[in-house]
Amino acid sequence: MAVIERADAGSLAPARARGGAGAIDIAGVSKTYSIDGTPLRVIDDVNLHVATGEFVTIVGPSGCGKSTLLRLVAGLEEPSAGNISIAGRPMAERMNACGYMPQRDMLLPWRNVVDNAALPLEYRGLSRGEARREAAALLDRFGLAGFERAAPHALSGGMRQRVALARTALTGRTVLLLDEPLGALDALTRLDMQQWLLQVWSQLGSTVLLVTHDLDEAIILSDRIYVMSARPGRIVAEIQVPLARPRPESLVASAGFAGLKGRLLDAVRAGSGERDRK
Repeated sequence: MAVIERADAGSLAPARARGGAGAIDIAGVSKTYSIDGTPLRVIDDVNLHVATGEFVTIVGPSGCGKSTLLRLVAGLEEPSAGNISIAGRPMAERMNACGYMPQRDMLLPWRNVVDNAALPLEYRGLSRGEARREAAALLDRFGLAGFERAAPHALSGGMRQRVALARTALTGRTVLLLDEPLGALDALTRLDMQQWLLQVWSQLGSTVLLVTHDLDEAIILSDRIYVMSARPGRIVAEIQVPLARPRPESLVASAGFAGLKGRLLDAVRAGSGERDRK
């Protein structure tokens, strides 16, 4: 059973309220693969809830099934057991219910920025001209104004990630699944992109389920954090992040941040140690 750990709200400013109907509900989900005829259970009995408008993050050791869980939510794979619903839709209808951004930006090198961003609109049936116009109107919000005709190879890592997130947002889905979207960036760019991602999330009013290995990033961005154990991945802790928004970079030097990071680190270490007890 998961250990539900609540941060001490008495020493920290309250987080912004984000209630509402469940945007993502995962109940008793397990995933087992067959490797050369041998079963390999990657995820075991995962239960997770994301309310509408929440920013929720999953952390855990490498190989614990975090990315697999996002693919299951996105409908790219099917669970071996359990149920997933998106905004109340039954599991069989969840395909294309979310915008999904994988670890790599997957930009098409022969398409410029606006054409890469416009891909979901073309997929939805708009002509290329209509898709370009709609995508171009959104690029300023993503800090891409003036780069519409730039080729992917001419962009920095941070700019490429902005294009990838703009493309994800243009799916028209209010639920976004982000798999290590900032993982390939250098430290300074990553800090800037965290603040930018928070601004975009606030402007779009999206529900976000994020996977990251960076504990600081998880705290800076999230309303709540789920911690997964080593494989087979289970939820071993749920930690509230009752820090007031907006969250400046200086937040990492505060006592409240340090206390939360200590709890989170303890939960990750405890979850990683489950492997040794099996």
